Amino acid sequence: MRRGRPWSLSAGYRLWMLPPAAFMALFFIWPLARVVATSLVGTQGSELQAYRALFGDAVFPIVLGYTLRIALLVTLATLLLGYPVAWAVTTLRGRWRSLALGLILLPFWTSAVIRSYAWLVIFQRRGPFNQALLVTGLIDTPLRPLNSGLALDVGMVHIMLPFMLLPLLSVMWRIDPTMLRAASVLGAKPWRQFVHVYLPQSLPGIAAGSVLVFITSLGFYITPALLGGNGTVMVSLLIYQQASRLLNWPLASAAGSVLLVVTCLLFLLYERAMRTPPGAVRA
Repeated sequence: MRRGRPWSLSAGYRLWMLPPAAFMALFFIWPLARVVATSLVGTQGSELQAYRALFGDAVFPIVLGYTLRIALLVTLATLLLGYPVAWAVTTLRGRWRSLALGLILLPFWTSAVIRSYAWLVIFQRRGPFNQALLVTGLIDTPLRPLNSGLALDVGMVHIMLPFMLLPLLSVMWRIDPTMLRAASVLGAKPWRQFVHVYLPQSLPGIAAGSVLVFITSLGFYITPALLGGNGTVMVSLLIYQQASRLLNWPLASAAGSVLLVVTCLLFLLYERAMRTPPGAVRA
């Protein structure tokens, strides 16, 4: 009886996995397959016509490059802002730590649309941002941050910051503080303790948070649609324009497939980097 129990548990586990697997196949894998198929064949049966039109025009490479630049900028900004905040939270204890975690999780309880609209109001021509600069005398005429891309950068950093903080916190909480004390006893200065002891152990959190923020920023739509000004078209907006306004589904599917391939390649590079031990050299 005991020999048959592991097999029965394994069979039961496989049965429990069937409903979520069927759900993923029906509502995730199948739509993605349809998108890729539409991009390859098109509506008139001409293979790769959408890709030739996509890369034959000089607009898409510019839009893709701008999207990658915005995603990289948001990733770096959230890392620079989130790393010291995550470290400070790990030093808290008791109710102060609970309060800090609550403040980090609070944005998840508010829709990204509402937060984007809040920044839209702040960065208006007569909004609080321009009013504060005018009162302090830093500017004479109101700025137009909505048309310069500043509002888009600030809005995306604000929305993506919790996605950087949570992976950093999950790793930093596992770092043994006695290792820093040992380095101090051995004569290491604070900056050497950070560079040689603390930073290497927090690299998994940095990598996970950076990949999560970068990949999410590539396909972000709400904030670029609301805060993006003239000349700030990202790939997600291009897909929306082609699919909803121009009804060019093959071209929209081709742009979405390119974005999907870029995302998968980035994730595979992340997996390869995380599986490689420090100092190891792959053949």
